[in-house]
Amino acid sequence: MTEAQARQLLADELGRIAPDIRFEKVDPGEDLRDAFDLDSIDFLNLVTALSQRLRITIAEADYHNLCCLDEATRYLAAKA
Repeated sequence: MTEAQARQLLADELGRIAPDIRFEKVDPGEDLRDAFDLDSIDFLNLVTALSQRLRITIAEADYHNLCCLDEATRYLAAKA
C-alpha cells in the first residue's frame, strides 16, 4: 500500500466516524483526536475499522502510531 492509499483509507474511515470533518484542513502533525474531536470510543472504532479493512492486527501498543496523519499514513502503508 502506498502512503497516498493509506491517507485515503484514513480519510474514508474518519469520514464514517465523523461525517462533518474537513479532512483536507487538518495539520498532518496534529493529533487526530484533537483535530476531529474524537473521543476514546471513536478512536477505537477507527482502529478497528482500519484493522478490518486492511486485514491486519493493530496492537494496542501501536495505537500511538495512529495519532497524527503523517505517522498513521506511514504506519498503515508499512503494515499493509
